[in-house]
Amino acid sequence: MNQAVATETLDFIEDISPEALKVRQALEDRGLETPLVDNGLTRQQKYERIRDSFREITETLGLDLRDDSLQETPHRIAKMYVDEIFSGLNYSQFPKISVIENKMQVEEMVLVDDIDLVSTCEHHFVTIDGTARVAYIPGNKIIGLSKINRIVRFFAQRPQVQERLTQQVLVALQALLETDDVAITINAVHYCVKSRGVMDSNSSTRTTALGGVFKSDNATRSEFLR
Repeated sequence: MNQAVATETLDFIEDISPEALKVRQALEDRGLETPLVDNGLTRQQKYERIRDSFREITETLGLDLRDDSLQETPHRIAKMYVDEIFSGLNYSQFPKISVIENKMQVEEMVLVDDIDLVSTCEHHFVTIDGTARVAYIPGNKIIGLSKINRIVRFFAQRPQVQERLTQQVLVALQALLETDDVAITINAVHYCVKSRGVMDSNSSTRTTALGGVFKSDNATRSEFLR
């Protein structure tokens, strides 16, 4: 690795917040981190490689990149991959989290429903589109409500399988809130089912991850799922 890349990699590590490091460690300890390797590439290098690769793909398909509608397509895709739909691979993009002391002594369930979720199937790189419901029972800490939405979005902005995504959100919130009492369910349409293969446009997939009292207490679990 040359000095410039090494320096940028070090800067990248230093840019990761303590909360992001805590979440990443919790996922690694549970074997739930997205399969990743540190290839040492800068953002610009990733962009250039993806752009050039998609130029080859479009040309292989027989598309004429001289056409004004297509000529910027490799650039658009590379920028979209690096800066948008796969930005959750970069922990420096982990949302700033407001976790505060539970001074109000909140003891009942906090639930955020109908969280919009758009992800990408890691098997075919097509869209996963759905909603999430997330709940927790506060212990010593509570979290800003919009941060729950942002955590869901962060882990969705990766090549994913829905089962792992569900578990990642659960473990991230458990680590940040320092409580096991967290639950999440995701209901989503997979375009690898809808637009290819079986081409079933009606089915959806639901996954659930329960922790603490949501797993051990039937009434709490039923309240969340209902």
